[in-house]
This record gives sequence, structure tokens and C-alpha cells, in this order.
Amino acid sequence: MNLQRVGRRYGLTGPWVLRDVHLGVPAGTLVRIEGTNGSGKSTLLRLAAGIDAPTEGRVTGRPPRTAYVPERFPAALPFTATGYLVHLGRVQGLGRRAAGERAARWLERFGAGAHARTPLAELSKGTGQKVAVAQALLADPDLLVLDEAWTGLDAAARAELDRAVRERVAAGGAVLFVDHDPRRLAGEADAVYAVNGGRLEARPRAAGAAEATGAGRPVRVTASGGRLPGHPLPGPPAYETGTDGTVTFTVPAAHSDALLRELLTAHPPWHIHGVSPATTGSPAR
Repeated sequence: MNLQRVGRRYGLTGPWVLRDVHLGVPAGTLVRIEGTNGSGKSTLLRLAAGIDAPTEGRVTGRPPRTAYVPERFPAALPFTATGYLVHLGRVQGLGRRAAGERAARWLERFGAGAHARTPLAELSKGTGQKVAVAQALLADPDLLVLDEAWTGLDAAARAELDRAVRERVAAGGAVLFVDHDPRRLAGEADAVYAVNGGRLEARPRAAGAAEATGAGRPVRVTASGGRLPGHPLPGPPAYETGTDGTVTFTVPAAHSDALLRELLTAHPPWHIHGVSPATTGSPAR
């Protein structure tokens, strides 16, 4: 998806919120947007998601399957949690049965399964936010746009959303997000931009796994919960098992993205605890 010379203002003579924005979001990338309150971050995300139309410029290449989590979830809707998710799943092209199964799965993943039949208006703010996030993930979007989506979630649900973001990117989707916590997915974004004075500026970022120390140097991936497959993993990595049940894989940085994709899409999927440059000798196979 590409935003080309995009600008947005409200009203014919209102001030410009954004002006001359150029932004590319390739498939399989994680893009972070930063900026102060009121800088236009949410406006940019709404333009990217197709919720708002630009006043000038154009947006091209937006995937048909695009999902958006707003900063505030409209809880006063005449649905139960499951009813709302099934309705949104049908809108996104899922059959009723598939939508129901996915709704149940995502509610469980975010720790909200007990509220499946609770009316939206009776949900706590945190549980309502879990439903808001679940609706965006139901149909495996090719573009996922998250505006402060972690706000209001408990620690377990925030970690689960981190994991879901990694899964989307590993599956070839693009994720564009804003979050007030600078530690959120720190070092994992493929690009970081800041909205400043209505303009979009590229920001330097912490090196990600694939280029943290150069393409030829090793990266360590610590994970748990999965099973080692019968076929070779990308790399192939060396690995060692920790006393806490984790497995640490050491792989050349050029193969780290492929390894993460393999781990996150395995059945059952692995839970990724950390990715870092390898500073010691490689573990035994």
C-alpha cells in the first residue's frame, strides 16, 4: 500500500492536519507511527485503513482485506460479544460457522471467553477492547491497522496481541500501529515514522533481528510451547533446550525472518520470548 502526497483537513477551510504525506507499507512489514497527542497519528491511520478519504493525494494498493482497531471501541451496540464478532466476520466474507469458530478462538486467546454471550454495553472497558482487537484479527487481514490497540488490555492480553502482530507479519501481512509505550515491539519494526507539524518524517530505529549485527552474523531466537519438526528449519539453526522449557535457536541473521515465520505458523505455534544478536558461541545442535 502507498500513500502519495496525501493531505487531510476537516472542512473546506479548516487547518491541514496532514500534508504531503508519502508512506509505503509493503506486505510482510511492521511499521510504527510516533508523534505527540494531537499530531495527526490517528488521522493517518484512518486514512491508511480507508476509514477516511484524503482531501488531496491518493492511497493505492490497499489490500481488500484490511482491518482496523480504533482508539475508542463503540461499545453501545446491540450485540453480544460473539454476536458482534460473527456479524463482523460475515461482513469480512466468512461463513457463519467459520466466523463463530474464529470468534470463540480469539475470545479465548485474549482471555475473554467467559464473556462470549455478554452484551457489549455491559462489558468492562478492557474486555470491550479485547473484542475490538478480536474483530480485526478474525479474517486474517492482509493489512492490520492498530491505533493504541493495547490500551486497556491486561498484561496477558497485551502479550497475546504482540504475538498476533508477529503472526500476521510472519504470514505476509502488513501491520501499521501506534502505541504510547516505546517498548512496544521494540526493535521489531521494519520502519518507524513520526508525525510532526502535519508532515511525516522517517525516524532511525533500533536494528531488527535480521540486520542487528550484519546479515552474516548470528541471531538468537528464544521460544517455547512448540514442537521441533521432522524437517530442517530455515538456516538451519543450532539449538539448545533450557531448564525452563524454552528452546534457543541460533541462526544466521539472513535466515532469522524465515525461522520466525516457521515457528509462528507451526502447529502448535511457538511463543517467541525474545530475538537478539548472538554474543556468545553457538549452542550445540
